[in-house]
Formats: sequence, C-alpha cells, structure tokens
Amino acid sequence: MSEDTWRSAGERIDTLVNSFGVGGAATRERAEQLVREVVDLYGEGLARILRMSDARAVDRFVRDDLVASLLLVGGLHPDDTETRIRTALDGVRPYLGSHGGDVELVGVENDVVTLRLTGSCQSCPSSSVTLELAVTDAVHAAAPETTSIEVVQPDEPSLIAADSLMSRIHAAAEHEWVAMPELESLADGDVAGFEVAALPVLVCRVDVTLYAYRDRCPSCTGSMAGARLGRVLGGGVALTCPVCRVHYDVRAAGACMDVDDLHLDPLPVLVRDGVTSVAVPTGSMS
Repeated sequence: MSEDTWRSAGERIDTLVNSFGVGGAATRERAEQLVREVVDLYGEGLARILRMSDARAVDRFVRDDLVASLLLVGGLHPDDTETRIRTALDGVRPYLGSHGGDVELVGVENDVVTLRLTGSCQSCPSSSVTLELAVTDAVHAAAPETTSIEVVQPDEPSLIAADSLMSRIHAAAEHEWVAMPELESLADGDVAGFEVAALPVLVCRVDVTLYAYRDRCPSCTGSMAGARLGRVLGGGVALTCPVCRVHYDVRAAGACMDVDDLHLDPLPVLVRDGVTSVAVPTGSMS
C-alpha cells in the first residue's frame, strides 16, 4: 500500500459507511457495527503485539506514522497527549527556527491545545500562516483526538480570538504536501527553481537549511529565476531579484531588506515520513 493510499484510508472508510445511509438507519448501523468489530479485532491483535515487545520495539512502532495511527485508534499509544504533541513540535522546531520562530506547548485541556508562537516572524502575516500550517499539521497528526488549537502571543495575557485564529488555520489547511526528494541535492549556496503542483517555487539552501518561496518578486512582480544568494553585514543572507535588484532576507521569512512591508511568500519545507516535502496552496495557483 502506498503512502497516499493508507493516509486517505480513513476518509474512504467514512465515505463507504455514509453510503450505507441510503439503505436506511438499520443498514448504516450494521455498517458502523462492522467497522467497530474490525477495529476491535485488530486492536486486540496490536495490544498482544505490544505486550510481547520490548521497549526498543515499542519505540520503533510509535515512530512509524502508520503504526502510530493504528495505536491511537485503538487507544494503545504508550505516550499521553502532551508527550505526543511535544515530540511532534520538536520535529517542526528546526523549520520554525529557519523562519526566526519557535513554539511552546502551554498545555492541553478539554482536548484544546494551547500553544505559544514566538519569534520575529510574528510580524509577517505570510510567514505566520506557514508557521501555523506546519504546527497544525504536526499537532493533528500526533494527537487527532484534540479538537482545536489556541495560540497565546508572547507578553499578551489574552488568546487570539477564536474566529480569527480559525480563519487563519483554515487558510493554512488549504495546502497540499508534495514530496520533493530532489531538493536534498541542493548544496550550500545553491538556488534553484521548481514547479511544485503547478506552482513555480524557488528553493535555496543556506548551510544545512532549505528555504522555499513562491517564485515571484513582490517588488517587480516578475520571476526570480536567476537569483543569487549573498552574505550581508550582520550575518544575514540576501536573495537578490535578478530583475529589480531588490534584496530579501532568506533567514527572516523573506522580508525585504530595501523596502518596508514587502516580503517573499514562504512555503513550509519539512521532512515528512523521511522525505523532504513542500506545502503549496491547493486550487488556483495564480
């Protein structure tokens, strides 16, 4: 079974169960009972496997996305919700750091996850959305039993309004992750263009970190094909548009170094299931 096939299995099962609804309530109830029986059967099998396994084997189980998801369904995962979320956040922390940000788990109460996002990138709306996309994806995968996420801003006692946060989370969720293993071939200082799900993307590597941006200069609105990286005073790294010569700070979520309120559109780059992947907006790429 391919990666995409098992990841969408839950949706296909829901669709099949819902289709039984046309046969009436009794038919749907029998379909739901069938699913419960199968889940219980495989759950008991997984429970026995866990009892016969040592700690090292169990650790390998929980690090496999498919096995971990089955353990969660059966209520067999050895880690509690907060531990799973902290582990997931550790996995995306290098990406957050590449955009000048970080994340802290404040707590989980009544299935609501409270986080604190920090860093200079909070002033950049586009970067904020990419951070929320990466964090939300990680939290939902690690703790599907949670119902929502709330974010506390640094030095502010109040939470972001739920409707405001959810609208941003909804916008962030309208992305698709595309496996791009070829990005690993980029060396330090390389800049290359790719087409990811029909979207022109510019990717560069600084030291060991990959950065991806939509291939569009916000100053001249043209493609940045042919752009080059260069070190600047203070330790920054500038990506220069080959057309208008405007500079963008790669390590600061693409903030313009010449004009206020301009920035490149950053795209999340994460290693998902061992494969370097880029998240691009679904639908229109215009």
